[in-house]
Amino acid sequence: MLIFNVEISYSISYYEISILRKNTGNITGNEENNTMELHITCIPGDGIGPEIVRETKKVLDKVAHKYGHKMIYKDILMGGACIDVHGVPLTEEAIADAKAADAVLMGSIGGNTTTSPWYKLPPEKRPEAGLLALRKALNLFANLRPAVLYDELAAACPLKEEISKAGFDMLIMRELTGGLYFGERKTIEENGVRKAIDTLTYDENEIRRIAIKGFDIAMKRRKKVTSVDKANVLDSSRLWRKIVEEVAKDYPEVTYEHMLVDNCAMQLVKDPKQFDAILTENMFGDILSDEASMVTGSIGMLSSASLNDTKFGLYEPSGGSAPDIAGQGIANPIATILSAAMMLRYSFDLDKEADAVENAVKQVLKDGYRTIDIMPQEEDKKSAVEQVGTSQMGDLICERI
Repeated sequence: MLIFNVEISYSISYYEISILRKNTGNITGNEENNTMELHITCIPGDGIGPEIVRETKKVLDKVAHKYGHKMIYKDILMGGACIDVHGVPLTEEAIADAKAADAVLMGSIGGNTTTSPWYKLPPEKRPEAGLLALRKALNLFANLRPAVLYDELAAACPLKEEISKAGFDMLIMRELTGGLYFGERKTIEENGVRKAIDTLTYDENEIRRIAIKGFDIAMKRRKKVTSVDKANVLDSSRLWRKIVEEVAKDYPEVTYEHMLVDNCAMQLVKDPKQFDAILTENMFGDILSDEASMVTGSIGMLSSASLNDTKFGLYEPSGGSAPDIAGQGIANPIATILSAAMMLRYSFDLDKEADAVENAVKQVLKDGYRTIDIMPQEEDKKSAVEQVGTSQMGDLICERI
């Protein structure tokens, strides 16, 4: 195993507050004034990553200034940026720095798969291999993908107006480390015929921990869980349903239901407002979360989180690194900023602060500001909004916190 030294830069909030006491442990706080010291490892990454992470730090610093917290950042390299310096997409030191933090905030990883020299390397040395290795090292098993339709962006929704006007705000909780993607697989030849075999396996402990996480998240939302499976066909889904029912007994405040995955796929486009928290296994979640992201019509607005069985999580935007617009100052930072709001809510239990960030984003949109990716397509509607760049969008959100 290769081990390299990692260059680390610290970025302390420029909204320094004299009343904060100096602490040394992670998530330290003062009970009298509810101040907290938040240790966040940041991965700016590749493409537009450094630009959107910079704006997200700006927003977090404003939160710290307003609510009396202290943000302590530690930047590490991963992906293509790490390959350029160390020859590998992730180092052991970077993993240690991530583990030492309270949470990890990531920009984006990867480049142009056709032209970038990173993709001439073996698969295990390409940028995305670093992210897979980090997820494994941090034991991240639960993926959260919110899908929200903002009133101001409803025109971008591909659904019929009578459906989209009702709006929706859902979160898909996907099990990330088990199921068909991680089961035994092989391709053989029998009697001259090629046969491929993939194995779908879940044990009750894997199901229980994701179910607990799903119900915990629902308690912070509207207290409804839709557990999605294929229990009419699959044994793994029948066990899934049984364990979910066992976990549900510990959450009497949460309403839950079971739904077959094919019906859920249909309901997402027929009546998306019915959903709050969707809980499902790996492959179903992979497909349903992509479907949900598309019905919002604006992937630049979609946050994401991956959690382990503690409060620790890795937070990142759902979109890619967009190398074609990197450095131009036009990237949309909102998905990363909303991911940071999720970090405040789920890793630090700072619901009030998370609400402030989310409400600031809503107000910026209501006030008519847009980055280029969420500008209206109709010429007659463009005059009603103002196009802004990456940095200005960050400033506008800060002003409304």
